[in-house]
Amino acid sequence: MATEIDTVSKDDGDGGGGGRGGNGAERPRITKKLGPTDGRSSEGGVLNVFSHGMLVVWALMVGVPLLWVLWSSFKDTNSILTDPWGLPTTFHWENWSKAWDDANMGTYFVNTVIVVGGSVIGTMVLGSMAAYVLARFEFPGNRFIYYLFVAGMSFPVFMLVIPLFFVLRDFPGTSLLATYQGLILVYIAYSLPFTVFFMTAFFRTLPTSVAEAAAIDGASHTRIFFQVMLPMAKPGLISIGIFNFLGQWNQYLLPMVLNQQEDKYVLTQGLAMIALQQGYENDWGALMAGMMIAMLPVLIVYFVFQRQVQAGLTAGALK
Repeated sequence: MATEIDTVSKDDGDGGGGGRGGNGAERPRITKKLGPTDGRSSEGGVLNVFSHGMLVVWALMVGVPLLWVLWSSFKDTNSILTDPWGLPTTFHWENWSKAWDDANMGTYFVNTVIVVGGSVIGTMVLGSMAAYVLARFEFPGNRFIYYLFVAGMSFPVFMLVIPLFFVLRDFPGTSLLATYQGLILVYIAYSLPFTVFFMTAFFRTLPTSVAEAAAIDGASHTRIFFQVMLPMAKPGLISIGIFNFLGQWNQYLLPMVLNQQEDKYVLTQGLAMIALQQGYENDWGALMAGMMIAMLPVLIVYFVFQRQVQAGLTAGALK
């Protein structure tokens, strides 16, 4: 806030001495002027309140349904239907055992771990190798290949399911429909465009001096990539790995079309089958427990690696 100090003269109309102190000195008068930053600070305050309000609303929209599913997983069906927002008076732990054993959620969980684990590893290895070449080497067609990967991000997945069905069915040697290998290959292809796009930008931010020093010492391109550049890209790898894990863990359309064998179902298929088979006589407590089983790995991964995700997303800007 800018200020200006004036003095009161004899002509101020204060009766000759009204403008002076007891010792005859002129009394300072302080007037305030609106500083150039006052308007910006008030606008910033309004924007702050608005943004925080939106964050609170968003947190409630996400957190309340999650908490409702959690406490509903410990209630019986009658309690859920008669008092849906009430807390459980008795904890029905059998809901979790029913979901795991009777509804085969344990089998579906293992299937999902196998498929997602293999696909995330394959995506990270192939995606980081392709991104490193595109980011560090100049060759004819470099930009064209890069933009092909970028275009792959905008291609709707539902337009691919029919061609993918026939590709897996007519795969040379043996059909890959309803197999772990087929789903893993499809998930890798589905996740590669964004992985290459993200990691290419990340590799471009890394210093080249270390790689050049390793090359002078006689290291091959393979050794430079795996022993020098890949460890330096760890924040970006963790970030994109978590994004791929979340997207592949929650994938429903691709396995629904390409995986019709019940003993190979993943969690999303299993939850949909439980809801459809029980019709209007749903065991809602077991269904909520099954949903929590499907969500727990995602929540655990996020809470464990949230700092690494933030570091990976901001590393390029900080460099």
